[in-house]
Amino acid sequence: MGDMQRVDPEPFRLTGLAHGGGCGCKLSPAVLRDLLADQPAMSGFPDLLVGTETGDDAAAYRIDGDTCVIATTDFFMPVVDDPRDFGRIAATNAISDVYAMGGRPIMALAVLGMPVDKIAPEMVRAILNGGASICYEAGIPVAGGHSIDAPEPIYGLAVIGICPTADLRRNSGAKPGDALILTKGIGVGVYSSAFKKGDLDDAAYDELIATTTLLNRVGMDLAKDESVHAITDVTGFGILGHGLEMARGSGLRLRLSADAVPLLAQAAAFAEGGYITGASHRNWASYGEEVILPDGFPDWRRLLLADPQTSGGLLIAVAPDRAEAVLADIIAAGYPAAAIIGYAEEGAPAIVIE
Repeated sequence: MGDMQRVDPEPFRLTGLAHGGGCGCKLSPAVLRDLLADQPAMSGFPDLLVGTETGDDAAAYRIDGDTCVIATTDFFMPVVDDPRDFGRIAATNAISDVYAMGGRPIMALAVLGMPVDKIAPEMVRAILNGGASICYEAGIPVAGGHSIDAPEPIYGLAVIGICPTADLRRNSGAKPGDALILTKGIGVGVYSSAFKKGDLDDAAYDELIATTTLLNRVGMDLAKDESVHAITDVTGFGILGHGLEMARGSGLRLRLSADAVPLLAQAAAFAEGGYITGASHRNWASYGEEVILPDGFPDWRRLLLADPQTSGGLLIAVAPDRAEAVLADIIAAGYPAAAIIGYAEEGAPAIVIE
């Protein structure tokens, strides 16, 4: 009998333990709206400044005349295989909700679910260490948390922040004529799809990690500017979905220039090559009727605008006469991809793509 060829076992992949990854795991916008439709009214809590009414990023509760507390939680399954990178991405994403409200995070609690029979303890420690390193960068402690044995790996944070009530920014405050600024390039979902298929090169992986671990701390500074009327972060529903939340909450129509939307370096190529996530299709099915596209707009571009962003950037509505100055400040603060991508106008809530 001839020598048998040795077949190496498949390498362990953290993403292989999860049916989805990152913010692509979120329930679709339509399902979420249906689930929240009959929740009790918040009118009996006058100090609850922001609840679930406009799908905003976090809850805000007034604790005295000048200060409110901001509370949020966010967790998901692995979007990359490196456990420390997974922890860093998840923590950055969770803290973003506080920044998007104009708040300053003060502490976090870890949310952890792990299949203890499938994942080594040192990998779990690396996930926790990655999250803690981002919290340290944000200047906050991980002050506790909760863990369970779960069939798929889950990690994230509950984050508490504070904010001067006057600085609180909602996703529903845009005004007619406001310019719209996006602070990070989109394409995280298609990069994640390429990664899972083994087609993401080292340069693209480094770009993915750089954008998803970039804290949105600029939101704190933006909220102190009276010309900044609304802020939200762009995550699992894509630029279209979170833009629609702003449009609906503000009672306005948003007009976006597709060519102005910043992209990760290879996002267009991956999208055109078919690296589209299932979440993009679910997102579009949920809200596509509220998006007006130009004739002949390619499917890959449409789905890229619905691409789920894990730890995406901030979408900001700012008075038009201040837009260029605010954009320059954002870029100087460390967000080189930031761009003016459109404006708000009177009209039934929708998004018009040009």
